[in-house]
Amino acid sequence: MTKTLRIAVIGAGRMGADHIQRLNTRIHGAEVAAVVDVDLARAQAAIEGIPGAVALADAEEALGNGDVNAVLIATPGFLHEDILLKAIAKDIPILCEKPLTPDAGSAWKIVEAEEKLGHKRIQVGFMRRFDAEYAALGSVIRDGELGELLMLHHQHRNPTTPAGFTNEMLINDSVVHEFDAVRFFTGEEITSVQVRLGKATRNAPNGQHDPQHVLLETESGVLADVEIYVNAQFGYEVATQASLETGIVSIGNDTGPYVRTAGRWGGAVAPGFEARFGAAYDTEIQAWVDAALCGGIGGPSAWDGYATAACCEAGIEAQRTGGKVAVALKPKPALYA
Repeated sequence: MTKTLRIAVIGAGRMGADHIQRLNTRIHGAEVAAVVDVDLARAQAAIEGIPGAVALADAEEALGNGDVNAVLIATPGFLHEDILLKAIAKDIPILCEKPLTPDAGSAWKIVEAEEKLGHKRIQVGFMRRFDAEYAALGSVIRDGELGELLMLHHQHRNPTTPAGFTNEMLINDSVVHEFDAVRFFTGEEITSVQVRLGKATRNAPNGQHDPQHVLLETESGVLADVEIYVNAQFGYEVATQASLETGIVSIGNDTGPYVRTAGRWGGAVAPGFEARFGAAYDTEIQAWVDAALCGGIGGPSAWDGYATAACCEAGIEAQRTGGKVAVALKPKPALYA
């Protein structure tokens, strides 16, 4: 196996730029070999201070670069399918930011392509699995020390949304994380999704209904709900409460330190996802690099990407109709069993 991953980062926007700096300064066993962006000037700016890295405007050119032996995909989701198929054909390690692809049909094509390859090459960027609090709650649930998991309650709050953030994006770009979290905590597939639209905030842009209440059920009957509130104004807050047979466990919410001084009390709320989950991203990327150097993956698989895409499709339909929509999944291939 290679001793160092020479990575092409595809996409130099907000998430891609963050990963480029992470790889260059905090990750062991990996180097940035190339940065690809349709805005070549942005790619060139992203490689400043990174010895040997090249800026390119075409993903295929990066994949054909003999110095590249791994790829990290951080483009918008609608561009993922083509890049993934070409990277799979090269049989190199792949870290693909969520979503795997924007819909279940195209995600299944990726699963089929990897299955034909005969081994896993794709890790999907559901970084919350690598957060210390998520990992701790997962351990409590799996250890069974508080009995069976009965219900999950999630809150996902953003301060504001960028221009053009649609109702569908509340599901595809935000609740997608909770879909994966429910699957992670329960070890089960989600069987149905329902979305309820109640009273909307005046801070939501025209055409967007915010907040929304998403109701889920898993194979064994675990119930989960998500408050998705993307114009909450006060900051970025992601929290989960698990109801078990002999206890309640909560994670997230306020971050320390909690200070009392000069007649006031309080703490801080993270301003965005980078601050809240920065350490989780570091752990995630290091796990991917370590596993890739040994020929495997270190986190969520292409199947996880496909399953969450199917949940998102059901969520969009439930959002449109107000009904309870079944999640349609194809049989899981043996590669992911």
